[in-house]
Amino acid sequence: MEVLKEKVEEEEAAEREEAAERAERMEKMRPAEVQKEETILTQEMLRNLEKKLSEIKIPTPAEPLVVTEDTVDISNLPLSYKTNTPKEEHLLQKFVSTTIRPTLMPYPDLYNWDGCANFVSDFLTRVPLPDPLKPPSHLYSSTTVLKQQKGNCFDFSTLLCSMLLGAGYDAYCVNGYGSQALCNMDLTREVCPLTVKPKETVKKKEKVQPKKYTIKPPRDLTSRFEQEQEIKKQEEAKAREEKRRWEEEERLLEAEKAKPDPLHGLRVHCWVLVLSGKREVPEGFFIDPFTGRSYSTQDDNFLGIESLWNHRNYWINMQDCWNCCKDLVFDLGDPVKWEYMLLGTDKPQLSLTEEEDEGLNDDDDLQDQGKETEDKSFDMPSSWVEQIEISPEAFETRCPNGKKVLQYRRARLEKWAPYLNSNGLVCRLTTYEDLECTKILEIKEWYQNREDMLELKHINNCTGLRTDYFRPGHPQALRMHAYKSMQPENDRVMEFYETARVDGLIKREETPRTMTEYYQGRPDFLSYRHINFGPRVKKFTLTNTESNPRPMVKITEQFSRNPEKPADEDVAERVFLITEERIQLRYHCRDDYITASKREFLQRSEVDSKGNKIIMTSDMCISFEVEPMEHTKKLLYQYETMMHLKNEEKLSKHQAWESELEVLEILKLREEEEEAHTLNISIYDTKRNEKSKEYREAMERVMHEEHLRQVEAPLDYLAPFLAQLPPGEKLTRIQAVRLKDECLSDFKQRLIDKANLIQARFEKENQELQKKQQWYQENQVTLTPEDEDLYLSYCSQAMFRIRILEQRLNRHKELAPLKYLALEEKLYKDPRLAEFLKALA
Repeated sequence: MEVLKEKVEEEEAAEREEAAERAERMEKMRPAEVQKEETILTQEMLRNLEKKLSEIKIPTPAEPLVVTEDTVDISNLPLSYKTNTPKEEHLLQKFVSTTIRPTLMPYPDLYNWDGCANFVSDFLTRVPLPDPLKPPSHLYSSTTVLKQQKGNCFDFSTLLCSMLLGAGYDAYCVNGYGSQALCNMDLTREVCPLTVKPKETVKKKEKVQPKKYTIKPPRDLTSRFEQEQEIKKQEEAKAREEKRRWEEEERLLEAEKAKPDPLHGLRVHCWVLVLSGKREVPEGFFIDPFTGRSYSTQDDNFLGIESLWNHRNYWINMQDCWNCCKDLVFDLGDPVKWEYMLLGTDKPQLSLTEEEDEGLNDDDDLQDQGKETEDKSFDMPSSWVEQIEISPEAFETRCPNGKKVLQYRRARLEKWAPYLNSNGLVCRLTTYEDLECTKILEIKEWYQNREDMLELKHINNCTGLRTDYFRPGHPQALRMHAYKSMQPENDRVMEFYETARVDGLIKREETPRTMTEYYQGRPDFLSYRHINFGPRVKKFTLTNTESNPRPMVKITEQFSRNPEKPADEDVAERVFLITEERIQLRYHCRDDYITASKREFLQRSEVDSKGNKIIMTSDMCISFEVEPMEHTKKLLYQYETMMHLKNEEKLSKHQAWESELEVLEILKLREEEEEAHTLNISIYDTKRNEKSKEYREAMERVMHEEHLRQVEAPLDYLAPFLAQLPPGEKLTRIQAVRLKDECLSDFKQRLIDKANLIQARFEKENQELQKKQQWYQENQVTLTPEDEDLYLSYCSQAMFRIRILEQRLNRHKELAPLKYLALEEKLYKDPRLAEFLKALA
């Protein structure tokens, strides 16, 4: 126990010593502010401390470049990327002009400038310049930029200029200065191009000449004082609304106003200039490679130009940019305004007036000028960049990883590659009410490759209205479907492709109690049908429309003019008042007439309560004739017309009922399409088309199995000899014996030929070895050690070949009789010959 107690005391003492040392170390590590009781700082010490602290600079980490020398594996690059040609040595470097590689892309979408600009802006991701005040120290090839799918403004412009030059445009890369929003690709104060509505051309209405005989309008008996007071109230309300809108716009403009840029006019930017003259370009314009948008050369976002270049030459701007680029003249042939670097033959010519042109007719001056040009001209070296190629997969993917998001003023634009989304969504535009983009106004979604031909979906969040637009080819020939709910008997509008429908229906409008249809190009000249429904007796479900249709109260139909009928007999409108059992007709109006004929029929049952047939009476048809003296319609005509109208009423009710069923069918189909959203895949798209892929794999599997079957199948030794016989001829005994003898004779000859071949090779190797040995005996004294080593090596290999040939020959001699006997036995047992050779065995 005493030993244990001493041990515990020793451990406690060691712990106390360790704690004391730890406390001492912590005391030394305490800052001066904590030890203020022990140390008092003087004013001089404080000033020294502030000075030392001010000298400490915290480095701000710069954003990494798109590609650096470390990230690029130079060993895999072509030779032109690592070495200079003699022309480049003469130029002292690889120049920016030689980085441009004019290339015409094999895609129709990249033939025009807007397609090229949009592709570059979508395909690449912007990386800012290392220093916003200086151009980059390195300029990478377009092939590397396409591979990395990233780059700065100079990389963007180089690639875009190469594509535009390949497409035939007069394009140039521009090194200059841009606004902060342009350099940073800040689109938050820009209006999204998809939200800009095209200007509608207002057609002037032709003045209708008044007719000679017109009805005077009734006298206006309303109070002028009340009208003036009402107008005054409306103007005051309008003024208040204008004031409120103006204050709101001022507040929004103040909120959207950008802060002053301290580096305004100093930010380096690179863009593309397209001059007029080629590809029917009427005037020059700028293209911002980041956004793919075109700008006028007078735009305020472009603050100045230092130089520009293409694959031919390099020009330095000698003009003053105090007024941005608005006063610049892009006449590259004027050496006063643009100083060119190389005096080549492809330099643009100076635009001269007629008077200046007449002064250049001196032959001596022209000869001297030609000599000087000949002496000092130097063509730009060819591009060191490899051929620019964009694979079909990369062209289809378009954006990096297939998706790109752009933020505009009160709008957000999202883009996807085709087939990236399972529902075929390729673009979505979300419009917001506020600048913070929190309150959604509307959403537009564009689709591609949909099996249901859906092209655009427009959702209005304020009204809840959803509008779907379809391309031609929908099973129900839908062009547009506007609705708030997919439940039937609600407000909706459907438009159809009339050429794809037999009935000529172009539009159908539906409300809970009405349905209106518009037609075009029908043989019966029907152009309009309006149905009024009454309340349903039973509760409605999706499956009881056929058994319990909505009761029809009124059907109104309108017809276009039939030129083959007189106007008094051509019905313009007919109304079936079903509940009132009346039919109203209005005929077309004659030329130069202001009224039209009308008739109204009162329907009665054909028999009375006693079963007697009711005769047509004059009070059952009320008529208004424009010219009653021309002809009088008899009761028979009226009776026949009423019977015909009864049949037409039944037909119209049936067609209305079919329209209801068609609406239900379309709604059910649309729900199934929205759930499935199947995509169409071309048969030529072997990567995505599963059916084509399965068929191709099945064909490859069948071919592989056939190849294996052919390899594994035993050889038919009688096939060459059976082929000599006439087709379809039955084999005889003599022929069978002859086939056996010929087959054995042929096999025997082949065994002999193989033995002779091995024997010939054996003898040839022996002869060559003997010659080599004889040569060695003759030249043994003069041979060097290397020659002796070569001789010994040859002898060793020759002896090895001779031994192998000798073994093969001996083995062949041993196996040849056995093979011959085995073939003979097979022939006797072959079912095709066994019957005839049985007697010979």
